[in-house]
Amino acid sequence: MDIKKYRKDKLSSSYDVIIIGSGISGMCSAALLSMEGKKVLMLEKHFKVGGYTHTFRRQKYEWDVGIHYIGGVHNKKAFTRRLFDKISDNNLKWNKTDKNYDRIVFPDKSYDFVAPKSKFIENLKDYFPDESANIDKYMNVICSINKSMIKYFAAKGLSGFKEILFSNFLSKEFLKFSNKTTYQALREITSNEKLIGVLTGQWGDYGLPPKQSSFAIHCAIATHYLDGANYPIGGSRMIPESITPVIIKNGGDICISTGVDYIKTKNGKSTGVVLDNGDTIDSEYVISSAGIQNTLNKFLRHEDSLSSYRKKLELVEPSYGHACLYVGFDKSAKDLGITNTNLWIYPSYDHDLNTEKYMNDESNDFPLAYLSFASSKDPDWEKNYPGTATMEVIVPTNFKNYAKWEDEKWKKRGSEYEDFKSQYSDRIIATIYKHCPNLKNKISYSELSSPLSTRDMAHYEFGELYGVNHTPSRFKQKWLKPKTPIKNLYLTGQDITTVGLPSALMSGMLTSSALLNKNLFTKL
Repeated sequence: MDIKKYRKDKLSSSYDVIIIGSGISGMCSAALLSMEGKKVLMLEKHFKVGGYTHTFRRQKYEWDVGIHYIGGVHNKKAFTRRLFDKISDNNLKWNKTDKNYDRIVFPDKSYDFVAPKSKFIENLKDYFPDESANIDKYMNVICSINKSMIKYFAAKGLSGFKEILFSNFLSKEFLKFSNKTTYQALREITSNEKLIGVLTGQWGDYGLPPKQSSFAIHCAIATHYLDGANYPIGGSRMIPESITPVIIKNGGDICISTGVDYIKTKNGKSTGVVLDNGDTIDSEYVISSAGIQNTLNKFLRHEDSLSSYRKKLELVEPSYGHACLYVGFDKSAKDLGITNTNLWIYPSYDHDLNTEKYMNDESNDFPLAYLSFASSKDPDWEKNYPGTATMEVIVPTNFKNYAKWEDEKWKKRGSEYEDFKSQYSDRIIATIYKHCPNLKNKISYSELSSPLSTRDMAHYEFGELYGVNHTPSRFKQKWLKPKTPIKNLYLTGQDITTVGLPSALMSGMLTSSALLNKNLFTKL
């Protein structure tokens, strides 16, 4: 069976595992479990598989919706690369982007983040010569977290007696990092507020400014790109296009445009799913990769026995929403002078104050604008889309500003909504022209997505970008793990690990290992 819309007569009467959602965690779980001999069915509500790895087209352009750069995968021995190779049957190829992967832009000065690690450090010391010793201390601290993070995630895969015996021991060192905010930890290293502003110049990658975010997630993101960034050749759609054939080859089925209404249970055990159309599909196991909020509040809404478990949701909160302007040009990136360096643009070095002002009143300056140039990162772009170029510009925004249209259907929200988006787009375009004057009046096409777009396509209730917020509190939640109180029901995705494609990918292996009661990490 190829990837098709649901038809009951084309499916088996029952499956070993049903996976809800086809983001990278769902695809990874489906591939690994099918390779382990499980009969798998992956259900996707959207009309495309891939979650944040899918792409969309308008006119002669194509854009990624969520993948902008990935660290480490140019190294064939790196965990993320080895796992991608395994579940794609070595068919996913990567292009290493320019050494200058990020540029952090403030009103008075710009700062380049350059690979490899030694050059990154050298540049920082050139920018802040009086902070040389503190920069060394910072690097030592952020690079020391990796081993403790591995142990922390290993603890999430434990259950029963092993969890009681080993969980606290495995998590102890990591929690020393995660219990502090990023700002608290950095102030222990330096009092230079400009340096702190620069070091946290990628906060958009994890969704919270330094006084709110956990230092652990800052360390994870900051170290992730030190050896350089990469981009999938052919665009991010090559991720699902490389993984789904492996699922199908190993006997798995995949259905698109197939929403799940709820997860069936009997005597405290999952027994399958009921679809939006009322059809029932039985399975021994169910994995939800749809996020903890959707799983508990939607798919398990009838489970009164989970009231205390569901109440734990009050201990976490959804991340910010975002708007993204997708831009097309009728000239190549080379002709336009576009490089593949990402731009992070800020109104001042105080990220928390910038964010507070904006979230209270969005007429204030964007607290960040992230500019990414996918067409210049993909060596196949010019062959596939000659004489064109694209960019994406992401800014935070609040779902409440769009609440008046939340009950209206996609593409049918009326002229007021379109006018609102048009004004918002004009603000973003003004930002583009200010910081990229070479692009002024060169835009041929633009389209804005809102938190409502994210809700409709990714099915996060409040259009949040990163699931559960990455606060210190989030990492204390032992219940954010693959196993649930419902027997044979498992979770996967960024909510049980962290934000980011590599982490969500890893969650697929973590969940599969927990379900099989077998350590798949040792087989990689």
